[in-house]
Amino acid sequence: MAGEQNLAAPGTQKDDWKNTILAGLANYIDAGSIVAGSAALALWMEEYALSPSFVGLIGALGPNAISAGLGAFIGGRLCDLFGRKKIYQYDMLFYAFGMLWLIFAMNAWMVLIGFFLVGLAVGADIPASWSLIAEAAPKGSRGKHSGVAQVLWYLGPVVVLLMFLVLEPLGLLGARIVFGHLAVLALGLTFLRSRMKESQRWLDAQVEQEAAGTAAKPARLRDLMQAKWIGPMAFLIGMYGMWNLWAGTNGFFFPYILRTVGNQSQGMSVAIQSLSFFIGMLSIWLIFMKLSDRVNQRLLFLVSAIMQVIGMALLAIFPLTLPMALLHVFLMAVGQGFGAQCFFQLWSAEMFPTLLRSTAQGLMFGIVRISLGVFSFFVPLLTATGFQTLAWILTGFLVLSGLIGFLGAPRNEGKSLEELEEEMA
Repeated sequence: MAGEQNLAAPGTQKDDWKNTILAGLANYIDAGSIVAGSAALALWMEEYALSPSFVGLIGALGPNAISAGLGAFIGGRLCDLFGRKKIYQYDMLFYAFGMLWLIFAMNAWMVLIGFFLVGLAVGADIPASWSLIAEAAPKGSRGKHSGVAQVLWYLGPVVVLLMFLVLEPLGLLGARIVFGHLAVLALGLTFLRSRMKESQRWLDAQVEQEAAGTAAKPARLRDLMQAKWIGPMAFLIGMYGMWNLWAGTNGFFFPYILRTVGNQSQGMSVAIQSLSFFIGMLSIWLIFMKLSDRVNQRLLFLVSAIMQVIGMALLAIFPLTLPMALLHVFLMAVGQGFGAQCFFQLWSAEMFPTLLRSTAQGLMFGIVRISLGVFSFFVPLLTATGFQTLAWILTGFLVLSGLIGFLGAPRNEGKSLEELEEEMA
């Protein structure tokens, strides 16, 4: 079993990147689902007369929050139990099934069911794909390969936003077409991923456990309740969770910025949002992918955090003019490009052993997304306090995320997963 050619076994550089892209496309459909849902929400509200409380329920249970968290809990454990391949291949079929509910939705409850099913599939795929990317990446390139997944996360919203802009005259039919493209991509991924093999590192870990005289056991949540794992989990949940509260609330105040500075047309709104995502992709490519494997990651994270704190504080201190809004967009896009989410993906794979890696990632990602779902219920109350007050609250989230990240950041640049596991032992 361990001798066959597998995903994480040494291969050509072309194969390494192909496998990374196939695994990382989970991020494309994750972000694409979230943005497509938010863009279609106004159409559904008009078509099905959705109440504000029902809209809040969709947001809380959708792929950006609770259902993705539950999916990550379940998928992470199954990844360590049965391997990465079965989860990351077949959850795309489940995703396509959920998308069918949205494509053919005839009432509000079909929309809610579709979003919940899509969120479960997205959540399950995240620990599977992130573990695979880390385990398949060559030594000294783990950050570079992780960055590809984040580029795809930014690409999803850009494609979806542009599709909605072009298909706007079609109304709800246009939204169904956008969801259809995500369903087709999921089916294509199912076929392409079927040709990939299991993670060699996961297989080797199973063999080593058996050679030590113990039968291979499934990962258990209680295995993570040791002091040496609770610390890293608390650090990562705190760092990424605080940042995610800002990111989850961003969708509420960003349209306000676009309206206030006079860019009220749909085309201009899409253009500014797409520009923000494009700058973020450049930041990942030119900064995170090129530097994270070679420089001090703690300092790199600190620079990112400072840029985002300044960018958010500008809106709390100064009047919201067009130049100030554009400066805010630029600082936030560059800063978050090589910031918390990239490092969460990277560090959450590095700080746990192979047989617990996906379980830990699923647990942490689940806690963060479910917390965001709960927090979403209170966002309307925060927005009612006034834009400036909200800007200070969001700045506070970024300050806390930056402090936690800087104080707890590991120094893993350039180390292989084998070297890291020896340090853990």
